[in-house]
Amino acid sequence: MSDIIQLLPDSVANQIAAGEVIQRPASVVKELVENAVDAGARHISVVVVDAGRTSIQVIDDGEGMTDTDARLAFERHATSKIRKADDLFTLTTMGFRGEALPSIAAVAQVTLRTRHKGDDIGTLVSISGSKFRGQEPVACPEGANFLVENLFFNVPARRKFLKSNTTELNNILIAFERIALVNPDIAFKLHSNGAELLNLPRAGLRQRIIDVFGKRLNQDLLPVGVETSMCHIYGFTGKPEASRKKGAQQYFFVNGRFMRHPYFHRAVQNAYERVVPQGEQVPYFIYFDVTPGDIDVNIHPTKTEIKFENEQAIWQILTAAVKDAIGRFHDVPSIDFDTVGKPDIPVFDPSTTATVPKVQYNPQYNPFEGDKPRRKAAPEQWETLFPDMTKPEQPEPTLFTPEETDGSIIDEKAPVHYQYKGQYIMTAVKSGLMIIDQHRAHMRILYEEYLSKTDAHAWAAQRLLFPEMVTLGASEAVVLRALLPTLETMGFDVADLGGGSFAVNAIPSEMDGVGGEHLLREFVQHAVDETEGGAAAQRERLALTMARTAAIPYGQVLTNEEMDMVVNRLFTCRDVNHTPDGKAIQCILKQQEIEQMLA
Repeated sequence: MSDIIQLLPDSVANQIAAGEVIQRPASVVKELVENAVDAGARHISVVVVDAGRTSIQVIDDGEGMTDTDARLAFERHATSKIRKADDLFTLTTMGFRGEALPSIAAVAQVTLRTRHKGDDIGTLVSISGSKFRGQEPVACPEGANFLVENLFFNVPARRKFLKSNTTELNNILIAFERIALVNPDIAFKLHSNGAELLNLPRAGLRQRIIDVFGKRLNQDLLPVGVETSMCHIYGFTGKPEASRKKGAQQYFFVNGRFMRHPYFHRAVQNAYERVVPQGEQVPYFIYFDVTPGDIDVNIHPTKTEIKFENEQAIWQILTAAVKDAIGRFHDVPSIDFDTVGKPDIPVFDPSTTATVPKVQYNPQYNPFEGDKPRRKAAPEQWETLFPDMTKPEQPEPTLFTPEETDGSIIDEKAPVHYQYKGQYIMTAVKSGLMIIDQHRAHMRILYEEYLSKTDAHAWAAQRLLFPEMVTLGASEAVVLRALLPTLETMGFDVADLGGGSFAVNAIPSEMDGVGGEHLLREFVQHAVDETEGGAAAQRERLALTMARTAAIPYGQVLTNEEMDMVVNRLFTCRDVNHTPDGKAIQCILKQQEIEQMLA
């Protein structure tokens, strides 16, 4: 029998490693920019073409590499960060495993121009699909210049599954912003297809956050700071009034590295309990300085999941720090003693004495003694004594087929409806009592109406007397620019002013009374969350966002005529059972169920 186990060629092994480290163009940007940070660069420029599909170029003015180092850097597990196993527990650099460059070179064509500080001449190295193409001297500035072209050219399956240019560019911006936020002492630039998307000069931490996400965020930030023997926590958290349901900027960094940490996220949310509405979140930018030996950053290929040795203790420190920030800096109504009817506080007189008040009570009283009979406890397994006692089943949503929604269901509906707690419309139909969620029903009605208008190009624009200004971060601005053509067909007039600023000049007439800025932010956030699909999917997402915003809110009192209109219009929709995002709209409590509950 012949042997069947054999060693993989280096090129194949590198492609397998690349699948873990290099998942998309944003992964290349992350790895190369982190290497530039480790190299001590003070200026880093990133230039991408076609969202990284065609090329990614990262230029820095760091230490650079000698000709030997430049060639050796593309070998697997070749690193300047580790010399012995114990070094893994004292890491202070971004990269350390020596996998990034060989992984990139395994799935792309890479050209490196670099010159070590103090050298007179640089070196040029060319590698394509892990194959060394050549090395020669070259004149170049000090630092490194990586050019990565034709990413995944030799892995067509992976290239085919890349997302749209807008999605991939958005991911590049997110990765770029995470590094820029933790290195405010480094100047960063990012260009896409010749256009400058970000230009971040060296600045303080607060200014860097504002430069990335816009000046509007400045008024919402509260400083956080606490230093203990276990860790140093600093940064900023948002004011309670800055909370939003989706899209809040929330970042954790530890020792200069971005991390995801759901446990610490709950600690921040716990600090805002009963301060912000349930389901809403606040922005935060929180930085941890921890002894490297107390964390493990090597548990995930992208090093975004980090294990702390003292998580529970740090959780308590973090919660206390955020609560302190809210209490110290949040505006709290103060007591004004300079008003009419101020309390008369007597002056303290030390010559007077006060007597200790006494409470009259009977020390012999026992509340458990007396003539009143005590209630006996229920016998064990009492359910077996009443086999016929069953709880009524919860009414389930009644699903109607398209043939049943021709009006016959509501032909015999009651002429008078009842609104329950400002949320549900209750009406009698021939099969029982129908309960309709008023907000969801109206959302379905508006959604189908908006889609019909979009398909028929029947939107009418409502010009705003004063244009509304919207300022977005670079990643959000990219998403909005991709939406502008579709928004124009739906009655919006949005002008791109550059620098992440937009002017809303007109909105659809149906959305009169709804803020243009609010609508645009909702559009952007939902587009970021659901980036897939073509133009049709994009129109559906926009129509759903508009319908959700304009639908009758919970708590709004409706007249009988308004409730009747909602019921009638709902049963003209293509789907009366579910909202566009899949939530139940109505259910019917059948006659026999009512009789059973009252039997």
